[in-house]
Amino acid sequence: MAFEAFPPLIADQLHYLLNHSSDSIKIENVRSGNRFNPRILDRFTLVIPYCLDAIKWDVIYNSEYPSAPPDFIFGPDDEDFMPCSSTIAPVDSLLDKALSEWNNQDSTLLLVLIQGLRDQYVAYQRKRVGQVDDDRVKFEISTVLTRKRIEMQMTSGADKPEEVKFAVPLVMDMSVNKLVVGCPWKNEQKIYLQVVYPILRKYESAPSSPRLKLVSSSDLKALFSVVDVKLPPWMDGMCLAEYLPHLEETLERQILEAVSAIVVRRSFVEALTLFLGRPLEADPTFCRKASFLATSGPFPFVVHFFFPTQFPKQQPALMLQSCQHLNQLSEPVKLNLLTDYPWSPRWEVGRMAERLCDFLTDEAVNFKKYCNEALLQH
Repeated sequence: MAFEAFPPLIADQLHYLLNHSSDSIKIENVRSGNRFNPRILDRFTLVIPYCLDAIKWDVIYNSEYPSAPPDFIFGPDDEDFMPCSSTIAPVDSLLDKALSEWNNQDSTLLLVLIQGLRDQYVAYQRKRVGQVDDDRVKFEISTVLTRKRIEMQMTSGADKPEEVKFAVPLVMDMSVNKLVVGCPWKNEQKIYLQVVYPILRKYESAPSSPRLKLVSSSDLKALFSVVDVKLPPWMDGMCLAEYLPHLEETLERQILEAVSAIVVRRSFVEALTLFLGRPLEADPTFCRKASFLATSGPFPFVVHFFFPTQFPKQQPALMLQSCQHLNQLSEPVKLNLLTDYPWSPRWEVGRMAERLCDFLTDEAVNFKKYCNEALLQH
């Protein structure tokens, strides 16, 4: 985003925060509180990832006194969050350091301040969850406290039931980054389990099963989608400490299968070269896409292949793009994605490529006709 409308010192702090935070913090609702020049921006809302969702904090600087640290307004569900309280914030914490050493010339201090506040928010939510009058939640807390970096959150409100939410980093005996040859990821990929426990009401005799959802770092989707994972069933009487090892074992196995699928996709692309020649471009790491130049008589066109992570169980989607025809926007004419063609995951890779190229031979005639008709309409 552009920072020109902020006072320079505030802009420097905000720029450093957004570019160096490990939490992928975002900014929204930028506005001004300046009475004399409303074009000068000095307040905004931070969207901070927490417990696999997000919390929103309003940050209020005073552009008339830019040397002062900002004020904060926390969310409506966190009225009791008082991070400077001695019962929450220990001496020598990041928060204490940022406030006691505040210097508006130091562009790093806003990030330090946010990190300190977030640390205190984690402690505040743990305390809230620990006070919940629910035996199951208390037991679950006692069984998973040895796991590191677990986040907890108590949610309630007039229009929603009370719930306790856990965000559990899953631990696996392997590094996903090291499994992928030529891996471009700078940060280690992570998978989390979000567990939501409805608070048992007095008139309810038995607790219901928690709601479970897998969440991963965004880059992991190129290799493996947690959306496709079928979670192990949650059995009656099961606790989180029993469930997690089974889930982690399942994920390890499926990730290894996803890495093996890269080899299969690469073999398929190589098989296509026997019929289409060398690709114009291809994804060298995950083999999720490739583009080839093809011809049908004098008609040249490009075939784009998009491979799902479930290949070859799921066939690739195809897009045909003309090299001779443009639409009203002066863009190459393209077909919508094609997925309806002969395919069997049981075929050998060479047969898959051969049958697909046979389909393209026939489809090219229809595509040329489609392009010519599109040209006449314009």
